[in-house]
Amino acid sequence: MPEELRSSARRAAASAPVVRHGRLKRRSAWRTLAKVAASVVAITAVSGVSIAAYAAWDLADTVQPTVSLGNEDVLEGVPDVGAMEGGLNMLIVGSDSRQGQGEAFGDPDEETAVLNDVTMLLHISEDHSNASVVSFPRDMLVDVPECADPENPDEQLSSLSGVKINSVLSHGGLGCVVKTVEDELGIPILFAGSVQFLGVAGLSEAVGGVEVCVAEPIEDEYTGTFLDAGTHTLSGMAALQFLRTRHGVGDGSDLARISNQQVFLSSLARTLQSNGTLGDPVKLYSIAKAALANMQLSESLMNPTRMISIAKALKDTDLNKIAFIQYPTAYVEGGGAVAPTSSAEYIRTALTNDLPVTFDAAAQQAAFASAGDPNAIAPAAEAPAEEAPVEEAPVDPAAPAPVPTAEALPGDITGQTAAETRCSAGRTLGEQ
Repeated sequence: MPEELRSSARRAAASAPVVRHGRLKRRSAWRTLAKVAASVVAITAVSGVSIAAYAAWDLADTVQPTVSLGNEDVLEGVPDVGAMEGGLNMLIVGSDSRQGQGEAFGDPDEETAVLNDVTMLLHISEDHSNASVVSFPRDMLVDVPECADPENPDEQLSSLSGVKINSVLSHGGLGCVVKTVEDELGIPILFAGSVQFLGVAGLSEAVGGVEVCVAEPIEDEYTGTFLDAGTHTLSGMAALQFLRTRHGVGDGSDLARISNQQVFLSSLARTLQSNGTLGDPVKLYSIAKAALANMQLSESLMNPTRMISIAKALKDTDLNKIAFIQYPTAYVEGGGAVAPTSSAEYIRTALTNDLPVTFDAAAQQAAFASAGDPNAIAPAAEAPAEEAPVEEAPVDPAAPAPVPTAEALPGDITGQTAAETRCSAGRTLGEQ
């Protein structure tokens, strides 16, 4: 290392506000240091020692307490989590807690609910060739297994039956949400993170904004979202409110909001792959700072090698093979809640077998095409004239069945790939 960089690192370390660390609980001190170390190593890998020296003290006070999922021992001896056998699963939770978020979202002392209104599973295939992001409706009914009490990990919280999934975070914390989704899908989830409002705003700013298409005007006084039809680049609070709006899109339901979020996330994926974010030290640092300041992460994410492996896993994945999927549900009797349909088994099969998914083209056209959407899926081509049947070779009953290369989803499962540019279906005040 050049002498001037050594001096820079020593000066940064000497000026670090170490007194603030004294306020940390003793039991979480090593976790805090691990977070900082992981961030510094990740940044150093792409940007050099000079930025790492600055990051060492600037990120030290932004970290949040980690959460144990109780399954971290499975990762011992795994050389590269980015290529784990059977693929990698990570749960991302969006919390509506107002604590520490200022008064822009309401009085934090009055609005004290801690709900996981956004619950998404990211699956990255073992060979990095494909990925799936599964969104669960907030009002979906689930069975909750026994979970460790986050206030006293030695005690178990009772299981619950038929409760809305967005109540699980309040019941048993992030670890309990993970166990609930594990049971629903039948797959292991070794990584997780929870983000609050300001974290979403900060992350959107860190990537330089995200471009979204709006087919019809969005007018939502509940979140303060007012967008004309057309293309908009959203960052900060504007991006957050676009993701939060429910009354301003589609039929005003949470299911319509998921579709709106997929429009945003697919654009974000395209942005990250096209603008060189993974090679830009400034953007990487901004993303790291926003994440650490506003996200609660599982202990499994604190190993720097693991963090780097996960980041690299999606770097070159074909955008056509990154699928955003809405978990299939139907309203229960009386409304007010939804329950998984039998089609959910197709998603479980794809995740269990580490398979990419394909959407039903006709169903996608019916679900997303709109008169004002310039990027709507084109109508299906007219079926060609029937040709004489081709004689097929006889099938050997003793031959092994062909291994499936993709899971074809039925028509009631909607979503889109990251390569598809779609427009949000707006909703004006007169329609609310």
